[in-house]
Amino acid sequence: MKNALLSACLFLAAVNLYAQEPLIRPEEGRTLLERVTNDGKSIASSSMNLQFYTSGTADFNDGTLEEAAFKLNGVKLEILGTFGRDFSYHFRQSYNKYSNPHALDNLSSSIECALVKWDISKRFALTVGKQAIELGGYEYWVNAIKVREFSDFNNYLACWQAGVTGTVTLNDNQKLNLQLVNNRNGSDEDVFLYGRPEGVGKVKVPMLATANWDGYFAERALNLRYSASWGQLAQGRNILYLTAGNVWQKGPIIAYVDLMYSREGVDSKGLISELSASSPEGGVTAQHVEYFSTIANCDYRIHPHWNIYLKGAYETARVYRANGPYTKGLYRKTWNTQACVEYYPMKNSELLIFLHLLYKHHGLTARARSLGTGSYDSQRISLGLVYTISVF
Repeated sequence: MKNALLSACLFLAAVNLYAQEPLIRPEEGRTLLERVTNDGKSIASSSMNLQFYTSGTADFNDGTLEEAAFKLNGVKLEILGTFGRDFSYHFRQSYNKYSNPHALDNLSSSIECALVKWDISKRFALTVGKQAIELGGYEYWVNAIKVREFSDFNNYLACWQAGVTGTVTLNDNQKLNLQLVNNRNGSDEDVFLYGRPEGVGKVKVPMLATANWDGYFAERALNLRYSASWGQLAQGRNILYLTAGNVWQKGPIIAYVDLMYSREGVDSKGLISELSASSPEGGVTAQHVEYFSTIANCDYRIHPHWNIYLKGAYETARVYRANGPYTKGLYRKTWNTQACVEYYPMKNSELLIFLHLLYKHHGLTARARSLGTGSYDSQRISLGLVYTISVF
């Protein structure tokens, strides 16, 4: 009886495998999309790259060495391409972030973007999925693997959010982006340093609406990218962004000045909230805060193999209405200066070796010091390598 049952099971397995074989047999030259749609759609183009950024760094605090170590600052996998006549896609995952799924968008925090774009006409396109908030500024938009040190404003901004963007092409040199995305990925406990403030209700529609204008002038050497955003962080607590990027790129020079401002009903960046960690009341999430940043940079390609740049940022953080342990007024004045030399061993290659110097002053006012913190300076010397490896 056992032999009969075993024989029957083997026979059914063989029949099932034979029946499935035509479906799983590889078909040379035809993608999965083409097979499923009977050649109705095709992958017009696709590419994959691995972005790699490593360095040896020496960190100093007020001139005293704190740590010297090798770091893998950034490792990312990017896939992008087009399919059909009017569709494109973009996926990028970072291996330097946690992979836990966010509570709101139900997507791993390590995935930076996962989107599909539909060019409905020559004048209008629709982008759906996890994407960058359409803010202004050059530092905000450049690939993070190319930035040695971000401003505090951009470094503490959760820029990748799920939503939808409509892009209107006004002419060959100007575009208008209208966007609606989540204003956060996770729960209030994930967004606010010490959770949602007591007595402040949870927002039911955590969305951020943005209008962005992107224009080119002077034979496309001058790029202006301005935007305004508004949304709700909590019940009765809104957030406003006003951002502007002014970029000059011609010949061997890339120069830009970014202006970034946010007015937040609840402190989403946490730079003021963290000052209360040592206060008698303990850590308290700040409310009614403002952040402002000015970022200036100039790159000069002195030789096909050599590039140098100087960069600086001045930033302030203040409370515009007293709340909890926070009185009205200025709390932080920080600035940093950077100098970098980059060497490109191969022409027309993304491989570069760099030496980067950073000096940053963390200036805290009397209001901030009354919460138990103090001003300090930090320095860093980095020698590293950046390479974007084209897989296909």
